Amino acid sequence: MRNTVNPLAALRNLGILAHVDAGKTTVTERILFATGTTHKRGDVHHGTTVTDFDPLERERGITISSAAVSCVWDGHRLNLIDTPGHVDFVDEVERSLRVLDGAVAVFDAVAGVEPQSESVWRQADRHGVPRIAFVNKMDRVGADLDAAVASVRERLHPVPLVVQLPIGAESGFRGVVDLVRMRGLLWDDGGDGSDVVPVPGSLREEAVRRRRVLEEAVAERHPVALEEYCELETLSPATLVTALRDLTRTGDGVVVLCGSAYRNRGIEPLLDAVVAYLPSPLDVPAVYGTQDGPEGQERTADPAAPFAALAFKVNATATGRLTYLRVYSGSIEKGDTVWNPTARCTERIGRILRVQADRQVPLERALAGDIVAVVGLKSAHAGSTLCDPRAPIVLEPPGAAEPVVSVAVEARTRTDVDRLASALARLTEEDPSLVVRTDAETGQTVLSGMGELHLEVAVEKLRQAHRIDVNEGQPRVAFRETVVRGVSGVLHRHVKQDGGAGQFAHVVLDVEPVAPGDSGNGFAFRSVVVGGRVPQEYVRAVEAGCRDALTEGPLGGHPVTGLRVTLTDGATHPKDSSEMAFRTAGRLGLREALRACAMRLLEPVVEATVTVPEDAVGGVLADLAARRGRVSDHVTRAGTTVITATVPLAEVFGYATRLRSRTRGRGIFTTRPAGYAPVPSPAPAPSPAG
Repeated sequence: MRNTVNPLAALRNLGILAHVDAGKTTVTERILFATGTTHKRGDVHHGTTVTDFDPLERERGITISSAAVSCVWDGHRLNLIDTPGHVDFVDEVERSLRVLDGAVAVFDAVAGVEPQSESVWRQADRHGVPRIAFVNKMDRVGADLDAAVASVRERLHPVPLVVQLPIGAESGFRGVVDLVRMRGLLWDDGGDGSDVVPVPGSLREEAVRRRRVLEEAVAERHPVALEEYCELETLSPATLVTALRDLTRTGDGVVVLCGSAYRNRGIEPLLDAVVAYLPSPLDVPAVYGTQDGPEGQERTADPAAPFAALAFKVNATATGRLTYLRVYSGSIEKGDTVWNPTARCTERIGRILRVQADRQVPLERALAGDIVAVVGLKSAHAGSTLCDPRAPIVLEPPGAAEPVVSVAVEARTRTDVDRLASALARLTEEDPSLVVRTDAETGQTVLSGMGELHLEVAVEKLRQAHRIDVNEGQPRVAFRETVVRGVSGVLHRHVKQDGGAGQFAHVVLDVEPVAPGDSGNGFAFRSVVVGGRVPQEYVRAVEAGCRDALTEGPLGGHPVTGLRVTLTDGATHPKDSSEMAFRTAGRLGLREALRACAMRLLEPVVEATVTVPEDAVGGVLADLAARRGRVSDHVTRAGTTVITATVPLAEVFGYATRLRSRTRGRGIFTTRPAGYAPVPSPAPAPSPAG
């Protein structure tokens, strides 16, 4: 290993993605150990990991927030982000994927593709992030590389390009056959480095067959490889590596490796694959941004270009407020002044840091393509763009997920009331998927998040990190309202004339139901007004007013989704009409129309995957049915049954305790969001779920 850092081509920005407990953090820890970044192997079970440094993460044994680390392998700088695997922290994954160039997807060799594996894979698809796959835990009882690869192919639909063959099975797993170079790699019991050996005789025939399968799959999809394969009937290792890199970058194939991170087997080949197959910042498309004018522009990974960076994470530490940046173009130095176009203000870069989880190394300069943290920014938050004041640009921020669960929180003592407000502000700054609001009717402070665990962790942070004693209410789910039967020709006149400038707006609206997928976000608006009866700027104001009206529906004040509004007619006044008047007319007109529509209450549902012993299946199925669950699949393997069911989110609160009781502690379950579904009639009044 050469400890020299090459230029931009030798940089890899990658994330580790997986379902909870698939071994992401252990893979990260072994990478840090293999690269010499740490001198002791961190262990999740013993709370000694580098990336899970938060006390709550070590206490619960899960990753809660993404952690950035940096290391060097074979002359390449690897900026690595260990992301959470639990569905409640999916927004952390979304923000990380926005700034990554590649990823390693980790799968359990026994379970294969699990629900959250599928969710993060789809997220990476949306962001166009190239991936390689690492099938972990090959030393477990029931580990099966081929079965895991089959589940990847069937559930995620990529073209798996398997480049390794395991040597030994389950507890006897001790190495791999490298199918690219046709050699064996063996690890001793300590896992400290591998020995290169010839392919074992017992595996040679199978290795030759699998190498041929790999060559054919690559030649089918890569023109240069196809030409060589047709001429020589084989592929050289150099051609195979180049083709695998190209197919990984385009997403036409996914390289698959295997190993056991816990036993430190397979990590060095994984690092070699990261360097060989995942793209550098030079290999990914230029980032696109908008300016103050109507036209946008691209920024390439060029240190000489104007500075542009995206803030994707904010973290308050003992050393100050850390803002994590992905630098897309240009460079910054300590003391530079940058422009924040979102907040419309300048900021000064205090310090630049290379982050190693909860430790930092000072830098004098950060260049295009790098991921660093800076100290000194006051107004920047996750999603903010920072740029050269002379070349302003706004980069697209990461998408934000809508909270689905809420809980009321209050300080137990009067002296903690102001401190609670400050602590909640800091929590939402660090985690934008948390939302704080004040209930208009009760005056309570309501904290909303992505799930029960998400809120549990947030409340625990208030108690431990901020030392505030709080009371919390029962979790409540976020209901929605939708249109079942629409109305036509709802006329609303907004007229206010009381001397001076008046307000006049006349709109006629049609409302009809529409599937959320047909309108992108559950709301569509169009105008069919002819003859200029409503000018275009007033049409936009009517649409804005309609969006305002969607925040509270007529059934219970819940947000409204699944409708299309059509502006069919209207009228203006030569003096009193304005955008404000038409926005007000749009809001009040749609609220009036919704009261005339047939409406229905929707509740969030999740896809629950429950793994239980065979002898407990009957009781678990009955319990799921009592919770209004609809079972879609159940598969039995290795003495356990995996049940997949769609269940209302409100019904899974507290389910973990009930499941452990029914299965004597042997049952586990995971969930992932599955949208919204109608509440059965008669609709129950929204109440605390438990």
